[in-house]
Formats: sequence, C-alpha cells, structure tokens
Amino acid sequence: MALWRCSSSWLSSVSRSSGGVGGGESKVSPEIAPVSGGEGEGEEEEGEEERWSRLLPELLTEIMRRVDAGAERWPPRRDVVACACVCRRWRDAAVSVVRPPLECGRITFPSSLKQPGPRDAPMHCFIRRNKKNSTFYLYLSLTQALTDKGKFLLAARRFRNGAHTEYIISYDCDDLFPGSNSSDFLGTKFIIYDSQPPYDGAKPSRSQSSRRFASKQINPNVSGGNYEVGQVSYKFNFLKSRGPRRMQCNIQCPVGQSTASDPLKEKLISTSSPLALRNKAPRWHEHLQCWCLNFHGRVTVASVKNFQLVAPAGTSDPWGIADEETVILQFGKIEDDAFTMDYRQPLSAFQAFAICLTSFGTKLACE
Repeated sequence: MALWRCSSSWLSSVSRSSGGVGGGESKVSPEIAPVSGGEGEGEEEEGEEERWSRLLPELLTEIMRRVDAGAERWPPRRDVVACACVCRRWRDAAVSVVRPPLECGRITFPSSLKQPGPRDAPMHCFIRRNKKNSTFYLYLSLTQALTDKGKFLLAARRFRNGAHTEYIISYDCDDLFPGSNSSDFLGTKFIIYDSQPPYDGAKPSRSQSSRRFASKQINPNVSGGNYEVGQVSYKFNFLKSRGPRRMQCNIQCPVGQSTASDPLKEKLISTSSPLALRNKAPRWHEHLQCWCLNFHGRVTVASVKNFQLVAPAGTSDPWGIADEETVILQFGKIEDDAFTMDYRQPLSAFQAFAICLTSFGTKLACE
C-alpha cells in the first residue's frame, strides 16, 4: 500500500500512544487505493517502507532541511511531522535537522512542549476558558493578532477534591482526569507534578496527593510516575493593603538542552536547577486610580489575574537571564474567556501553562 498517513496535528502517529489531537490528514507520496483483505498487504507495506528508507542519507537530510526551512509557521509545519512519520530513518533525519524551541523559536513535536522556550523573544500563546465544564485550552498564536484560530498545544481541566482544587494537564483534550496541579484548601499554594521524569535520575514523589494522579504518557519507553517539578504560592493579604496578588514560583528547569525532537528518541536531561520567580510589582496610576503593568499591547482588559514573572537579581546563570526586568512569563486577560500567555526560556510551555492555571479562581485571602 503506497500510502503513508499522519495526523495534520503535530501529535504524529509515532506518539499515537499518548492520545493525539484529531484533525485532517496529510499524505506523503501519491495516493493509491489500499488493498483490502489481500494476503500480501503486509509484505507490500514493508516493501514500500524499505524503498523510502533506502534513500541516500545525504539526500534524505537535504529533503528534511528544505521541508523544515519552508515551514516557518503552523499549519505548514505539519509537513515536517508528516515526513517524520514515513519510517524510522525519516524520523531520525527529522531529529537531526529540527532544532528545539530554544534555538529556532518554533514548536514542532510534542516534546517541544517540555523544552525551554525561545532565548531571544517570547513565544506568543493564548488560553481559552470554558466555564461550563471548567476546561482550559492552550493554543500557539499563528499570527500577530492577540487570538486567532491557533495551534492546539495542551488542555487542562479543573476538579474539586474536597477542600482542594486540582488540575489535569494533558496533550489530549479527551484525557482529562484528576490531577497534575494541586492546591491547598485556600487556593494559595500549588504543587506541579509531571507524569514523566523531568531529568535523568529524578525520583517520583511519595506524597499522598501525587499518587492519585494519572495521565497517558507521551513516551511509552519511560516508566510512569508523579514527579514534583515546581511550586507556586500566593502571599496572604488579609488587610488588602499591599496592592494586587503577589506570587512566587520555584520551578525545576533543565540546565542543559537536548536537541532531540522525537519523544521516542529523546534523552533525558542529566541535571536540573531550581529557578525562583516572583511577580513584577505593578505601579499605582494616579490618573486611572488602579495598579498598572506594561504588557506592550498583549493585554487589553484589567484583571486581578494579570501578572508578569521575573527572576530576582543574581540568577543570570546558568540560563543567561539578562536582568530582573526581563519578563520570563506574562499572562493577561483580553476577552471574557481568553487570555494571552507569553513565555521564554528557561520555562517550557508545560511549566508556563501550569503556572497560569493557578491564577484562575478566587483567592479571597490574597486580593
């Protein structure tokens, strides 16, 4: 059967075991009607795959390089994923050519969501909220507009577990079971968990709450578990005399950066280092009589949820953060149920999304 299919979404058939996102289909090679019920169908498929895999390595690498160069943004970047789905050798060629977000500023494969964001400019994303079923969807912005059709990246859902609030973050919008992100009963302290080890040698958490969490794994070759990767806390403000919310984050960020883009081939980062972030203090605007931050046009609606995170002075190494004025993550409201999320290294899309989710919900003791 001379036909290879893959999802038009970047969740390729290579990682289908994680539960991909639905969409149209992109085809590689001329389409030929499949043979149904024939005894030699398996042999024909193997023969066709062998033909494609016998291409000269230099030619194959050049093909991947040109496809990657011609697909600057989504949806054209799905062609890169389609090529990686042809066979193992094509996937290996894609891994060697496609650079991680830290270097190229683009998201291509699912593993890109666990890798640090761009170094020089923030990655522009937005979150849509569905209040009816307490779900949240993260999209990659495709244009300079604040929101557009977007490229689906991650989904989350909020659950109540007694006095606690829990979130599940998933690559699959249909795989939203409790939890991944858990808060205390006041909603002021959150612990972020990952079902995969964030670095080589990471040990799963033994806390009672983390053992409840379960989600589909993107890499079936890595044993499952619940690994604590960060904490977010909001300071109390009972007298409401200190301005808007004040938050602190402690996130485990990889020190090195793997260039592998295939979740089945990616090697785990050997070490990580904690990164402390705090919200940038807003200034009081006398004329408007409100607290203000400069979001450079990326936020249009005033909200207590809006924030910018910066690193305190003296944390330039090992991530090369310029100064404490460099915004690592900013989140703000643009419509009733739409919010922008812009992040950069050393945070990943997964970490940034988890931090932003903690801002949803009322925190009477903090505002």
